[in-house]
Amino acid sequence: MLGIAQNVAIYTLPFLAVLTLVITVHELGHLLVARWCGVACDRFSIGFGRSLLAWRDKSGMEWRVGWIPFGGYVRFSGDEDAASVPDADDLAELRREVLTKEGPRGLRRYFHFKPLWQRALVVAAGPAANFILAVVIFAALALVMGNVKIKPRVGEVSPASPAAAAGFRAGDLILRANGHPVEDFADLQQMVVLDTGRPITFEVQRGFAEVQLVATPVRKTATSGPRGCPVGLGCIGIAPSRAKGDIQLVSFGPIGALGQGVKETRDILTLTLTYLGRMVTGHESGDQLSGPLGILGASGHAAQAAIDDGPPTIGATAVRLLVNLLGMAGFLSVAVGFANLLPIPVLDGGHLLFYGYEAIARRPLAARVQAAGYRVGFALLVGLMLFVTWNDLQRYKVFHLIGGLFS
Repeated sequence: MLGIAQNVAIYTLPFLAVLTLVITVHELGHLLVARWCGVACDRFSIGFGRSLLAWRDKSGMEWRVGWIPFGGYVRFSGDEDAASVPDADDLAELRREVLTKEGPRGLRRYFHFKPLWQRALVVAAGPAANFILAVVIFAALALVMGNVKIKPRVGEVSPASPAAAAGFRAGDLILRANGHPVEDFADLQQMVVLDTGRPITFEVQRGFAEVQLVATPVRKTATSGPRGCPVGLGCIGIAPSRAKGDIQLVSFGPIGALGQGVKETRDILTLTLTYLGRMVTGHESGDQLSGPLGILGASGHAAQAAIDDGPPTIGATAVRLLVNLLGMAGFLSVAVGFANLLPIPVLDGGHLLFYGYEAIARRPLAARVQAAGYRVGFALLVGLMLFVTWNDLQRYKVFHLIGGLFS
């Protein structure tokens, strides 16, 4: 029983900590910019459902922690729901009430009556806050921990792999891939993982000579290739050299760390956009997309790694846990910021899409069209959640486990 409780704590508590941080920063982005624009806010909530904790500040806004810790929202004055979805009749009624009670000046306090650019700024502030959080986290880790840089030197070539067929040998130093300089083995991996089926031309230093090799990445299965290759993505079958001279710890000053934070955030966005583009063109199946169960599993693995790796002292374990969870929070923050910018009604990107139409047409989209868009957007969102949950269940072999219980 104690072991079960410990496993639940290891997986659940880090997951909630990471998710709460990312969501809180996202909603704070909306709130801070809304207040800067003079928008009246009634409630800031982390979590949904009944409140576990609630208080009001001097402005009268309620701060709340809900008992369902999977989301959050800012409720602007006059909103009927947490999604801030306008209804034409409700807005007309709200306008009449405000004009009656507060006069024309009172309209300036309400989000839906703000100028278009201010509404767009408030909506975009949530995803922007997530990207800023990611940059700050990665920059802080680079400043404090430095960054391990591994030379793109081949340490191992898997038999019967694309690299072996291309003629790679242990000791080869990869200089360029498709003409792009390769300075770190991590850069090489990023080039390879989403190039399944497309030949890559490598320029390799072998001794005193430069050799040109061509390898075509194949999709890695759970039993193929070196351990460093991600399962389900492209792999050519090489692992990096672990020789002392090929591994370097790079230190950063404040400016350099900030640049590293921007670079890591940009790399995650680039990889995400490339993957989605290949999904659209049919080159990827989407099985790498993950949802809440995947985040739960990843946070649990990060916590377990902090416990298992290194000295078992409480202080050292706490430091490793903090570093692991911060790195995960940075990655998740980029993912949440990007996902919210997708042009799906209900999400921030959907609001911005409607605002874009309003800016071009000089009038809001018809209320019935917006209502239909929100219904379609909600259906798409539910479908996406079901899809990524199915991926997570497949990844963790839940159906296989359940089937084993009845076999």
